[in-house]
Amino acid sequence: MRRLLLASSVLIAGWGAPAAAQDTGQDTAGNGNTGIRDIIVTAQRKSESTQKAGIAIAVLSGEQLLQKGLSSANDLGKAVPALNVQAGGGPLTSFFVRGVGNFTVNGYSDPAVAFAYDGVYMGRATSTSGMFYDLERLEVLKGPQGTLYGRNATAGAINAIPAKPKIGEWSGNASAYYGNYNAFGLQGAINAPIGEHGALRLAGNVVSHDGYMSDGTSDEKNQALRGQMLAELTPDLTVRVGADWSHTGGKGPGASYAGAYAYNRTSGSYSFVPSGLSVDTGLYSPASQAYRQTLFLGATGRNAAPLDDTAYQNNSFYGTNAEITWKSGIGTFTLLPAWRHSQLDSRFGNPGFVGWIREKDDQISLEARLATKRVSIFEAILGGYYFDETVNGNYTFAQQQLNAYQAFTSKTKSYAAFGRLTAHLSQGFRLIGGLRFTRDEKRFDGQADVFIDTCTLRVAGRPSCPSAPLLPVTASYTDLTAPFVIAPAGGGAPIGATGAVLVHAQTPVHASLPKSKATWRAGVEFDVTPRSLLYATVETGYRSGGFSLSAGYETFQPEYLTAYTIGSKNRFWNNRVQFNLEAFYWDYTNQQVNHSGIDLNGNQGQFTQNVGNSKIKGVEADLQLKATRTTLLSANIQYLDSKYGSYTYSVPVGANPPITGCAYALNPANAALYTINCSGKPGYQSPRWTANLGLEQTLPLGRYNLVAAIDTQYKTSRYIAFDFLPEELIGATWTTNAELRLSPKEGRWSLAGYVRNIEGTRIPVNAPTYPAASSLNYITSAPRTFGVRAGVKF
Repeated sequence: MRRLLLASSVLIAGWGAPAAAQDTGQDTAGNGNTGIRDIIVTAQRKSESTQKAGIAIAVLSGEQLLQKGLSSANDLGKAVPALNVQAGGGPLTSFFVRGVGNFTVNGYSDPAVAFAYDGVYMGRATSTSGMFYDLERLEVLKGPQGTLYGRNATAGAINAIPAKPKIGEWSGNASAYYGNYNAFGLQGAINAPIGEHGALRLAGNVVSHDGYMSDGTSDEKNQALRGQMLAELTPDLTVRVGADWSHTGGKGPGASYAGAYAYNRTSGSYSFVPSGLSVDTGLYSPASQAYRQTLFLGATGRNAAPLDDTAYQNNSFYGTNAEITWKSGIGTFTLLPAWRHSQLDSRFGNPGFVGWIREKDDQISLEARLATKRVSIFEAILGGYYFDETVNGNYTFAQQQLNAYQAFTSKTKSYAAFGRLTAHLSQGFRLIGGLRFTRDEKRFDGQADVFIDTCTLRVAGRPSCPSAPLLPVTASYTDLTAPFVIAPAGGGAPIGATGAVLVHAQTPVHASLPKSKATWRAGVEFDVTPRSLLYATVETGYRSGGFSLSAGYETFQPEYLTAYTIGSKNRFWNNRVQFNLEAFYWDYTNQQVNHSGIDLNGNQGQFTQNVGNSKIKGVEADLQLKATRTTLLSANIQYLDSKYGSYTYSVPVGANPPITGCAYALNPANAALYTINCSGKPGYQSPRWTANLGLEQTLPLGRYNLVAAIDTQYKTSRYIAFDFLPEELIGATWTTNAELRLSPKEGRWSLAGYVRNIEGTRIPVNAPTYPAASSLNYITSAPRTFGVRAGVKF
């Protein structure tokens, strides 16, 4: 904390960091002074300046995304203090806004942060791949978006908005970079007129780098294409259609063994034994494979074997969408039809097992809305929404002593009607009210077949079957061959003369979850001066329930969040100073937590539980200062106090007590269960303090500008997983980046050198456990990277 205060003092003296999109050309007041320009956003389904919008929002321009090297969803937390991003195995990414989120790991659990591309809600978190190029801007809304947004925006929303075709203009851009880890990136776009009233825009992106882990994992191999056509059919009717494709390849995210927990039966407690491996030692490296063979698999009664090292990603994403806009006498009518398809084939080792995901996702959606013209003191937005998604999945989770095979079809239909009314009670004073009624109809049909390689022999009270073969990775349990014999569900078959039995457990789930919910928003806005806004809002959010293929946890219920916000947005000193301040209080109830664990049949699975309630409060301050015509300073600092008021869940009683940092006791109503109580714990992925600081200094050199930029992000200690183990508590961290960029004053081209994560610290962002061997793994942020980048505009 002392270091943060020192850094803040340095900021006041002349050091800061961009926290949101800004334009540092002539200010909009027209007074001729260089200042901070307005950024126009559409987060409230209308075009308005961020400084005039009474909402909690952070904005990154397309240029900032490029300069910061943000090429995927995993990178967004580096730029937005309120956002934490948690990478998982394979193509899985989870977002947390102010500690609210969920570890979304399969095709039948919904994210808490709604991600939208070009106004279209994306049902699967995996579908965010290949979106981060040729963007006009990226909007991050903080808090529930219960009236205007598609679905499940409990914690917030992320809007990726592509650059649109421009009528009557030939233009384009291209940029490329090369850096360590054989990093290579190339993206570009071209805009072409089509007659007098149309335009075409084509864009593409290629991103590649070698693995950040010693086994070649945590690499990146992405390609993407996007095409859009815009036509002004009449002065009042505009149609824009688009299509996009992206592909994700390479080995995918990697992990390292942090260590294992050893249970002392005499003391009745666990001790953590570090692996001795560095955080960049991947699971498939020789050192990790040797370490793995020291881990004891309690069910099978022998040590683990090396992991199957066939890791790859072969994921393709397609989509088409349109925006039809008609200006009428009563207002502007907008229609947004869309279709998206994903096809996933990903095989990964994390955490300590091999996961193999084969999945096909199809969604169609349609949104229609009318933004009315102002009538007397009123203006309104009225709309309807339809969403239809089908997910077909076939998963294998192979842990050597246990293989879980899941086959399922998940279907969701969602209908909504929404409206927002603004009353201009006087010049500069507005009341806003919004209401959304949502009907979700979810249907799930699936089956989990779990096979446990179970030792029946005991030596000194401990399972001992050293010759028992371990289960291989297969696409289906029908692919298991001798010596494994498939017994009917609920039965078992001996595995030769090894003393082990292959037990077959089955969990079918055929269920529906219909749910209707009304969510609402109330707000007040007051323009204190033409450049100062005060606002206060109350908004509710809801995330639908769902399903799990684990015995005893087949369904879970919706979660809810009510957010209270008061804020102030201000410009001073001829638009050279921008200071925004926001205080918030969130009431989070019936919280969903997705995690791996042991189901009520004693089988390991991945399931979601409703664990309780939490209170989240804090303050966020944003400062931007154009100290001189050539010096930009800024800071974004967030204080977050997140605490679970009630957080309890149950786990089956096993041979050893549960591995947890929370209190636990036998359930008095069911002696076969432990009740784990984490009430009073801080929210995970919730650092108390987060600060983004930096400096951008322009040095005029005749016809050229040399720009030196440095930014740093500070986070205090935080838990990164729900178990609240000491090893999941990450200490305070700093991550600093720098860039030196040369360009002519007209900005036609640029040449830059950059270094990211100057400290070189690999920060753990996720800590998945491997219960079969009582081990803990780390997934970490990127190491120090550096390179050169060139760009041209025409």
